Parts: sequence; C-alpha cells; structure tokens
Amino acid sequence: MSQRINLGSSPPGLFPAMLELEQRMSAAVAAAGLADGFAHLLRLRASQINKCAYCVRMHARDALACGESADRLALVAAWEEAGCFDARERAALALVEAITLVAADQVPDAVYAQAVAVLSGEEIAAVEWLAVVINAWNRIAIAGRTVEP
Repeated sequence: MSQRINLGSSPPGLFPAMLELEQRMSAAVAAAGLADGFAHLLRLRASQINKCAYCVRMHARDALACGESADRLALVAAWEEAGCFDARERAALALVEAITLVAADQVPDAVYAQAVAVLSGEEIAAVEWLAVVINAWNRIAIAGRTVEP
C-alpha cells in the first residue's frame, strides 16, 4: 500500500492538539533545565528504538543544530558503554528507553530509582513527558509512512 491516511488532517482537531502537547512538553523540559540539544538526543534515542526514520533524521539534525557534538550523536545508541554521558544524562536515557519499551518490563523500579537518585522531580516529569510525546509522534509518523524530511 503506497498511500495512507494523513493523520495531520484526519480527524480534524487532533493534530493541533498534538502540536499543543509538544509545545507544553517542550516548555516543561526547558523549565526543568534540560539542555535543548540533550532533549533532542532523548527524542532521537526513542525514535531509534521505534525505527522512525523521519524522527531519527529530524532529531539528529536538531541535536547538532543545538550544539550537541557529532560524537554524542553517534554514541547515543550505545550510551551505556559510552563515556560521554554523565550520571544525570544516563538516568534520563534509561528512563526514556524504559518508557519507550514499556511493554517489555513496564518501567523497572531500578531505572526509576536511578533517576530519583540524580534527577529532580521536575526533571523526571519532564523526561517522562518527553518520552510519552516522542513515542506518540513516532507512532503518528510510522502509521502514516511519513517520508523523511
């Protein structure tokens, strides 16, 4: 099947609501003090797991445009072995992965405990909402077979 329903226009009103959710989540991420570039790396990691080509390309470009290094961009898929992410970033990445893979293990207590140990409540909430929103965007793009930007 080559053409699919465009979820950007069907049914009316849902896509603008999704855009508003994105804006509100981005404001919460900024208010929590998460760097824009790192927030794009978090989105990128979820998009890699979900195999959303549209979002992978977009967030890789956005991370670089926000000042993330090519090394961190290249290593985000192997962040557990990479030495370029600090404890707070590692906790955020683990939380995003757990939420993205929620069907596998729910969100394990160990992952949440790691986040609580190094992130504030505001940061945890921001990371969790970022994971929820990027996973929704991934599903919108994948379901509609959105072409790469």
